[in-house]
Amino acid sequence: MYAIHARYRGRAVRRAELVSRSAEALSTLEGVGVFEVIGVEDIIAIVNTPEAVADTSMALLSAGEWAVGIGIVPDSMKQAADVAKRMATSALGSRARSGVVKAKLQAPRGAKEEATAWANDISACFLLLATVLAKRSTEGREATSLMRRGYNQNEAAAKLGITKQAMSQRLQAAGWQAETAGWQLAVNLLARAQEFRPAPAE
Repeated sequence: MYAIHARYRGRAVRRAELVSRSAEALSTLEGVGVFEVIGVEDIIAIVNTPEAVADTSMALLSAGEWAVGIGIVPDSMKQAADVAKRMATSALGSRARSGVVKAKLQAPRGAKEEATAWANDISACFLLLATVLAKRSTEGREATSLMRRGYNQNEAAAKLGITKQAMSQRLQAAGWQAETAGWQLAVNLLARAQEFRPAPAE
């Protein structure tokens, strides 16, 4: 089971309104539960699949003004949703910075170090993805946004009114291949973390 706790770290004048709109928009993503608004800056939800966790985290990273905590409870632990939410809140911490995703895996008894290592790998993967996103131009964000929504290169080029060659160049400059590889790595790590079991004692 997964949960995401995100905190708005931008400077919008009407923060509460922006946070509420963001919660509504993110709740429409496939595999994402309803995002509950907590106070003025925080939103939290249960997320059903590793793909949905990666998609939601990427959407928040792309916005550039959110800090994100991911809580993971392994299937073997049969824990309730509130445990996953507590893990996400704990991962986020009180000093969360925008553009950062932190993960925390509920550790089975005697496996805290292994669980921490898994969570650190997931956090590192999202750090690399955030670095790719931060270097992206406006044109690159437009191009990759269309690709993320399921358009192929020809369709995306037509939508933007540019040639296929220009579209290819934009995607290359935007690090689209690195993003897709990083996204798949994040999904794989999240899926394996949910299946986590401590190594047997020797």
